Amino acid sequence: MILKNELLLVFFYFSHMVFPSNLFQKLESRRLNNSLRELTTQTDLIDFSSNDYLGFSKNEHIFNDVAGKMKAGQPCNGSAGSRLLSGNFAFHEVLEAQLATFFQAEGTLLFNSGYDANLGLLSSVPQRGDRIFYDEYSHASIRDGIRLSNAKAFGFKHNDLQDLKRKIEKTKSDGEVYVVVEAVYSMDGDIAPLKELSELTEMYHFKLIVDEAHSTGIFGENGQGLVVEQELQPFVFARIYTFGKALGCHGAAIAGDNILIQYLVNFARSFIYTTAMPLHAVLTIQSAILALPDTKERAKLSSNITYFKEMITRFNLQHIFISSSGPIQSAVIASAQEVKEISRKLKEHHFDAKAILHPTVPLGQERIRFCVHSYNTYAQIQEILFLLSTFA
Repeated sequence: MILKNELLLVFFYFSHMVFPSNLFQKLESRRLNNSLRELTTQTDLIDFSSNDYLGFSKNEHIFNDVAGKMKAGQPCNGSAGSRLLSGNFAFHEVLEAQLATFFQAEGTLLFNSGYDANLGLLSSVPQRGDRIFYDEYSHASIRDGIRLSNAKAFGFKHNDLQDLKRKIEKTKSDGEVYVVVEAVYSMDGDIAPLKELSELTEMYHFKLIVDEAHSTGIFGENGQGLVVEQELQPFVFARIYTFGKALGCHGAAIAGDNILIQYLVNFARSFIYTTAMPLHAVLTIQSAILALPDTKERAKLSSNITYFKEMITRFNLQHIFISSSGPIQSAVIASAQEVKEISRKLKEHHFDAKAILHPTVPLGQERIRFCVHSYNTYAQIQEILFLLSTFA
């Protein structure tokens, strides 16, 4: 019987005849070092992998609320154009006003994804002669947006404000300075020192940009994220909120002063040149935002995170886990082959926890990334960490 890897080899052998050889070699290198990515379909495994922290993607109330509103309105399968042409509707502007109120900002602007939001913001706002300083653990969408800008960019050590200050002082120029961080980092699950960064904005004259992707819905009294929780809105130039994580839907918004929103409407290419968000997506975001303040899922999630950390200690796994107070809990194994094997063994026991490999994380920091959810049970948390303690 021909194994899957052997089929891949056969495919690679014949396809490289017409496929560019340098691209073929890149794929082959990924295969040889056990980091080749492959698509997998949804399974009925116990979920410790998705970003659906509150279970909102399967929330019946949200589903029925949106379905009822869609049924009651005129047929609308799509927005049929970009917002600057034929795709701007009242429902877009109503949601943006609601989001501005919820996130305590002057204005917000919808984007089709968090990736599009970061791309649009960071490629259009920093100009030639400006400087961008970004945390070295920043998401790919942040890095790609920075690459498309005309500004000079400098990475600084993760959550290291001394390194940030040294690099700002070392690279003096007359242009604007932007500092970009994530409120909660997607691979380590740790939190940016936002208060300390805010204190530095006036001293070093920089504009702070905070990506709240993995803090939206989780932190803050009603899930508005860390900036609002810590009352730092006056110190933050722009915030990026994405709705594909805890809110269980799709899309994103940038929050900031009205003049920033006006600028993005005019210059953010990922907003200008794309079909506008359809009605169904808008209504789903709207329903999820309205559900956040009263949901019991946030308290359940908090309890599960606390229990997960207790079980880390119980099974003596502290030495491999990165310290995190949020739903992302990562166990660093530092071997691509070993993390893939552990993920496979967990799957055999009906648990879905993904192996995260280089280049998504630095070489030598390969890991199993556990995402804790409100719907995970204590028994599931205890079992998966017991299994990890026997495999790692």
